[in-house]
Amino acid sequence: MAEPIDFWFDFSSPYGYLLSERIDELAARFGRKVRWHPILLGIVFKATGSAPLTLQTPAKAAYSIKDFERSARFMGIPYRHPDKFPLATQAAARAYYWLHGQDCALARQFGHAVYRALFVDNRDISAPEVVLEIAANLGVDRSSLEAALHSPEMKERLKAEVDAALAGGVFGSPHVVIDGEAFFGADRLPQIEKWLESGGF
Repeated sequence: MAEPIDFWFDFSSPYGYLLSERIDELAARFGRKVRWHPILLGIVFKATGSAPLTLQTPAKAAYSIKDFERSARFMGIPYRHPDKFPLATQAAARAYYWLHGQDCALARQFGHAVYRALFVDNRDISAPEVVLEIAANLGVDRSSLEAALHSPEMKERLKAEVDAALAGGVFGSPHVVIDGEAFFGADRLPQIEKWLESGGF
């Protein structure tokens, strides 16, 4: 069986959100599974000397916000740029990994719900109580998840994923790796499709 596709992203990444809405379906068409890896772009940017697009020059920030919205329209995906942006995503990422350890499908549902909460419903996913509410709406035990968010195990798991991302050359979100080949950005979706279709080019 072909190796799974690795999808590295931050829950605060607009382009990560857009790709998250398409990557699983595309991979399934070619008999592939996708491993989701939420990471923390703040740490990645610090390590690589970069910064969020909206915190760079005023012209680049204005263009980026316009492009987030235009890219979403082009892909047919609902999008509302959040009032609070960028924002921290530690709670959402830890929750994802905790859920993944119990039920992969539920974790994936949660991942989609978190992304849509931020980029469709304009909710502040940096707030742990919002993350807990999103999970509870999917039937997750709130008190168990709340305890997990503060556990050393989940903190270490997220740190290990960020370290692995940096070691693998990840510098932003979304970053997709297929059979050792890296693709950066939601606009690489046609190339990803061609790669999967042809076995490489």
